[in-house]
Amino acid sequence: MDTDFTILAIETSCDETAAAVIRGGRTIISNVVASQIDEHRRYGGIVPEVASRQHILTINAVLHDALRPLPGGWNDIHAVAATYGPGLAGALMTGLNVAKAIAWIRELPFIGVNHIEAHIYANWLLTDAQPDAPEPQFPVVALVVSGGHTLLALLEGHGRYRMLGQTRDDAAGEAFDKVARLLGLGFPGGPAIQKAAENAPGGVTLPRAWLRDSYDFSFSGLKTAVLHQIREYRAREAALQPGAGKGAGKRGAPATTDATPLPPAIVARLARAFQESVVDVLVTKTVEAARAFGATEVLLAGGVAANLRLREELHRRSPVPVRVPPIALCTDNAAMIGAAAFYRFDAGKQDGWDLDVQPNLPLQAG
Repeated sequence: MDTDFTILAIETSCDETAAAVIRGGRTIISNVVASQIDEHRRYGGIVPEVASRQHILTINAVLHDALRPLPGGWNDIHAVAATYGPGLAGALMTGLNVAKAIAWIRELPFIGVNHIEAHIYANWLLTDAQPDAPEPQFPVVALVVSGGHTLLALLEGHGRYRMLGQTRDDAAGEAFDKVARLLGLGFPGGPAIQKAAENAPGGVTLPRAWLRDSYDFSFSGLKTAVLHQIREYRAREAALQPGAGKGAGKRGAPATTDATPLPPAIVARLARAFQESVVDVLVTKTVEAARAFGATEVLLAGGVAANLRLREELHRRSPVPVRVPPIALCTDNAAMIGAAAFYRFDAGKQDGWDLDVQPNLPLQAG
């Protein structure tokens, strides 16, 4: 397609209301994201009903800001795209229906985009740091790590995917959030654990679920291991308290309870051990897949791709070049939706008005 072909893209799969204008599948004209983190932080996680309401309240302003850089406004848009899954059903409905309405009113093509696929296509976008970067060359191995998804895929061409492995339980980002809650670090968990782990001493080693002869992942056992470490620490501390001997259970409660904040040194050690365990498994399996399938590059994508330790270790151990989007393009955004939509439309794919949300949409070929 013409490199001037311009797409208006909308993303509302979870807790970011986002709109972007993408030209030629790679050039970002605008990329506007309205985060709901402050709305959800008080609950310690994403509340679907709150997310849906905030999308409705915010989307008009976000669209207005995204279109602002276009001299011709709506007249400069050639197609409209939106996420239709996976994600929260109510949140997805907002963006999808707004995008379809715009496309219908303005008689423009409409393209539905898989959110997981879009994370991968963030690696096609040009940035200020690399304004002339070449496109990734197939075959590539993509590691997608986010709050809802952890998977390894082989891309043999645009729209040609082979699923190599995925999580059997918690996604990596979900595990970060749960462990951060156990450690009293708040929400979102990824940045909080990374910060706590900085310059932390060693001394704690947590298990790795290797799932041999498979590229699958599992993080629920690791979360449980952190919980056991916390309980063992509290039990040791309780045993050292005055009156903790025989009969203490009848005469008084121990001085440490599950509500007692953990000492910063303990939090730091456990945060470091947890992060190292997750990173080790993710990197090891990705490197093995890159070698096994003759990948020319490794693409890192998804919100957890913002983790500096993961980036560092993957760059260090990978046998082929590693491509990672800037942090702003790792978390949910609409620029990646526009990039994925461009290559879908270029392959002759577009969608009708009957396209519905699919909250559990998998990554699939085609």
